[in-house]
Amino acid sequence: MKYTACLFLFLFSIFIYPTDEKNMNNPFFKEWTTPFKTPPFNEIKSEHYLPAFAEGILRQNAETDLIVDNKEKPTFKNTIEALEKSGELLRTASAVFFNLNAANTNDTMQEIARKAAPMLSRHSDEINLNVKLFERVKYIYDMRDKLDLTTEQKTVLSNYYSDFIRGGVNLNPEEKERLKKINSELALLGIKFSENILKETNSCALVIDKKEDLAGLPDPIIKEASIKAEEKGFPGKWAFTLQKTSLTPFLQYSQNRELREKIYKAYISRGNNNDESDNKKIVARTAVLRLKKANLLGYKTYANFALEKRMAKNPETVYDFMGKLMKPALKRAKTEIAEMQEIINKEGNTFKLQAWDWTYYAEKLKKEKYDLDEEMLRPYLKLENVRAGAFAVANKLYGLQFVERTDIQVYQPDVKVFEVKEADGKHVGILYLDYFPRDGKETGAWCNGFRSQSNIDGVFVTPIVYNVANLAKPTADKPSLLNFEEATTIFHEFGHAIHALVSNITYPDGAGRIPVDFVELPSQVLENWASDPEVIKMYAKHYKTGETMPEKLIDKIENARLFNQGFECTELFAASLLDMDWHTITDTIPKDVNEFEKASIDKMGLIPEIAPRYQSTNFRHIFNDDEYAAGYYGYTWAQVLDADVFQAFKSKGDLFDQKLAASFRYDLLAKQGSDDPMNLYKKFMGREPQIDALLRKKGLE
Repeated sequence: MKYTACLFLFLFSIFIYPTDEKNMNNPFFKEWTTPFKTPPFNEIKSEHYLPAFAEGILRQNAETDLIVDNKEKPTFKNTIEALEKSGELLRTASAVFFNLNAANTNDTMQEIARKAAPMLSRHSDEINLNVKLFERVKYIYDMRDKLDLTTEQKTVLSNYYSDFIRGGVNLNPEEKERLKKINSELALLGIKFSENILKETNSCALVIDKKEDLAGLPDPIIKEASIKAEEKGFPGKWAFTLQKTSLTPFLQYSQNRELREKIYKAYISRGNNNDESDNKKIVARTAVLRLKKANLLGYKTYANFALEKRMAKNPETVYDFMGKLMKPALKRAKTEIAEMQEIINKEGNTFKLQAWDWTYYAEKLKKEKYDLDEEMLRPYLKLENVRAGAFAVANKLYGLQFVERTDIQVYQPDVKVFEVKEADGKHVGILYLDYFPRDGKETGAWCNGFRSQSNIDGVFVTPIVYNVANLAKPTADKPSLLNFEEATTIFHEFGHAIHALVSNITYPDGAGRIPVDFVELPSQVLENWASDPEVIKMYAKHYKTGETMPEKLIDKIENARLFNQGFECTELFAASLLDMDWHTITDTIPKDVNEFEKASIDKMGLIPEIAPRYQSTNFRHIFNDDEYAAGYYGYTWAQVLDADVFQAFKSKGDLFDQKLAASFRYDLLAKQGSDDPMNLYKKFMGREPQIDALLRKKGLE
């Protein structure tokens, strides 16, 4: 096989990472004796990653050589299953590094990422472009109907086969070299894009030195801004960053329209300021390279390439789907504008509502229509109580228990760890919760894992999962108090975690691949429980008195359920369409990214009062890596599924119907990607999804 490549990497590891006492103490080269073999974060240092990557590549190459050189006829066990077993060291080191690089990075980690990206990209290409290895996979694939394979094994086999085809194995030598260069450059561009956004998000977008400029802001927000100013070197002032915990309250409550405009424009201009953190060239180059890659592999556009493995299958389906939703969403948004403009006029103002006014006047409108504002809810949404509510829902649905563990190492002091158990006490997995912002953490919220569940050769490996968010930190006199959107975010990411924790598949690499237009179902469906009055009573307790949120306040939340849905849907749909436009380019890549974005916005008929949820230069979902590229529509696609599923529970008259919950867990969640997602969905629901439930849920009928 690739003995030359293996020899190069072996020599590379000797000269760059000599075998000395320091490397012998590398925790990645030892068996972990921690509880449940969790990562020994106290031992892992920055200098351990690159040697682990190099050694991991060496080992997986050797493992792949053994598969190729096997003189026996190719079988599922000696080829596909052997591939599943290969690369354990590389998989482990990569999981720890890239998760920490997202949640707790620094200059050293970012430098390692830049060095590792081309190395790992090259290694992945060497496997995908290995003709002899592919021949073994193809032999089994061609014989698949004559083999006694399970549904999961057929899915795994099909995934591996398509990986080789889509990875370029049938290209000629010159084309393969071009593909390698494209993949390597794309990996580096994604890392740089993310670094730039992190830098700009953490910067002080607004420093206030006059107390009168704080008018309208709640006292806790003012206090947090004072603390942030002290941290950033502005003692005696108030600093606001572009982190949502700082940005959103300012836009919600600040009476200073000029300052609202300033911080809003700073937010939407991230990566678009013609400075060292500018992302326009990265965006354009990424679009060029993705198109070239798609064309090289025989696809008209990158969207055609990406969507082939997703539920939507092609760009036409996505555009048709989004088009049906965008029209009613815009109609509703225009109604919302008229209502807010009326408030502006009543106040004696003559200006027309602008994008930076929306959050401020939406808050006023909600107060006027429903006698409800976020500050009324916040005292009842203590972080620990919301978390306990999410745990309670999982317990009532699936019998899962969550036991805090203080004997398991964490990568940062704020992180909490929980052992997850079945109702009978059987160990299920480990869950890390990392909820507070820091300069080394990317924005937003997400779920990932340090170890996937597997069951090869009957050895059941339990998952290690983590949830990440950026929520308000507790202060000396107050715990972390959330707004309702943040509470919902906890449930959302927890839904992803549950999906990973209850996994019951055999082959994690081959069967654990879940398309983005399906993977958001388990997360988004749990949001429905978060906002249901029955569940709100379970977790909404006043942080001082312990009193349950009053019925009247819960009624107000329910009455305001459809509030601002025009805006929320429109900004989401607009971002999805912008993503699709970038990835359906067929020939000419525009030199001016801003002009391209404007043309996209004009084409979709977006109104100026609403911007896409993300702009091209800060759209990390689609330009950081390729997981959501041409796939951001997946959030909306999955909303159809989640609305449909939750309606099934509602129709039972019991949100915790045990028979339905068991089916949802074992027939859908536990199966991961071991079968076609639509097959899993239909097995649970008994039919294909219906868009009507989403239209009703969003008030877009």
